[in-house]
Amino acid sequence: MITAERYHDISCGHRVVGHEGKCRFLHGHNYRIHFEVEAQKLDNIGRVLDFSVIKEKLCMWLEDHYDHKFLIWENDPLLEDLKMLTAESLVIVPFNPTAENIAQHLVEVIAPLQLEGTGCELIRCKVEETQKCSATYKK
Repeated sequence: MITAERYHDISCGHRVVGHEGKCRFLHGHNYRIHFEVEAQKLDNIGRVLDFSVIKEKLCMWLEDHYDHKFLIWENDPLLEDLKMLTAESLVIVPFNPTAENIAQHLVEVIAPLQLEGTGCELIRCKVEETQKCSATYKK
């Protein structure tokens, strides 16, 4: 199997509902998100997918939707209060925004839409919250 990989850096806030420690508070990270894309066959040039297409389809989606925003779970008890303070910077997501859930959402929901028609699929996504802490979702 041959895959193509690219990463992208964004700054984004979140909080983890139910967390036992300080991650239950509003905070942010300089995330590094790694994408690994697979194709059934290489194109006529010998590529899985041109790196610029990965940038256009996946990295720019992050820029447009998550960068400098605050991810908040639709069931977070603070949602309504935060909407009153800063609604335009909130991204309401259907999951508690842990690194694990973000990675899974990118692979299962976002990538199939973004990569439609390319003949490729996102098979792995690694979400680094820090250089020491990351979570990976693999198909």
